[in-house]
Amino acid sequence: MRTILITGPGGSGRTTVAAATALTAAREGTRTLVLSADRDDTLGAVLGAATGPAPVSVAPNLTAWRPDAADGFRDDLAALQERASAALDLLGASRLDPEELTPLPGAEELALLRALRDAALAEAHDLLVVDLPPTRHALALLSLPEELRRYLRRLLPPERQAARALRPVLGRLAGVPMPAEWLYETAARWDLELAAVAAVVADRGTAVRLVAEPGPAGADAVRTAGLGLALHRLPLEQVIANRVFPDSAADSWLAAPVAQQRKTLEEWQGTYDTRRLAHLGRDPRGCDDLTELAAPGADEPVPPVEWPVTDRLAEDGVLVWQIPLPGAVRDQLDLIRRGDELLIAAGPFRRVVPLPSALRRCTVDGAALREGELRIRFAPDPDLWPRTP
Repeated sequence: MRTILITGPGGSGRTTVAAATALTAAREGTRTLVLSADRDDTLGAVLGAATGPAPVSVAPNLTAWRPDAADGFRDDLAALQERASAALDLLGASRLDPEELTPLPGAEELALLRALRDAALAEAHDLLVVDLPPTRHALALLSLPEELRRYLRRLLPPERQAARALRPVLGRLAGVPMPAEWLYETAARWDLELAAVAAVVADRGTAVRLVAEPGPAGADAVRTAGLGLALHRLPLEQVIANRVFPDSAADSWLAAPVAQQRKTLEEWQGTYDTRRLAHLGRDPRGCDDLTELAAPGADEPVPPVEWPVTDRLAEDGVLVWQIPLPGAVRDQLDLIRRGDELLIAAGPFRRVVPLPSALRRCTVDGAALREGELRIRFAPDPDLWPRTP
């Protein structure tokens, strides 16, 4: 299944573009599902049809879905209370009733991730269009499954589960309670669910479209977003220049904004696959307005982002890990090696990435940022590197 993730700065028209993209694809004959996590039904207002916790058909080949975060939150907490019933009874804790639970901050985004996973597993659609939050929030959301899996592996390493039968004995010897079976089972189930979400995000058919209004603020937002997407290895498929004034407006009081838009559009067109959506002079509402926008449909997916390792052992005695980071600034770049992982901080973004297997047997020998590409040199560790006869 093809997945298009729509994001951009706040107020750029992300939901409108997501709806218009989905409608274009549906009218081209593609079975399309558009997802949104917005607590308010902004998606429904744009489409002209109410959306909610149950998927609803809004046009031929087009289904809209806005999952209910409250239902998922109640179900998860009720299941957790049931599994931890023995511990809660021991502590004398009073259980919470589902009716008194309200979703915590972030529950909408978690519901969106779960819906993303469920839609991919159902295989009922050919295209999934996801209306994401603003860019920085969206990147944090998309990296959440990877980060949570990493935390689970650190807190409850899978190899420890091999000693399940020994846990009661170890508990008596150590004099402290050992993790209960349900805790490991829950961790394993969460790991599988998170892996399914991470697989959708990392799939070759998944790409991001950035929505922004052309102008100084939009140009800054796109540059920053491009760096964050590159760090998370998310391919930037298109930049959608939204609310573009017609050329005829250059002879009116809009001359200055039109000039700013033209300058930004020239910059984007030299760097990105840029698509323009016209300013309709009103907020688009309903399928007729969305059709008038003429948003691009599914198109072909772009190639995945590659982080190649170049073998320069013969020439320089090192392996070079090449990580494209367009827009990165040397003074705002930081690297920390921790075991088999590398923490990369670039501007406002940071990510912990596992090292490729060959580099785990090496030590960091230096790094350089050249032409938007971070090149990290690794020298083989004599104690770990295979010896040649």
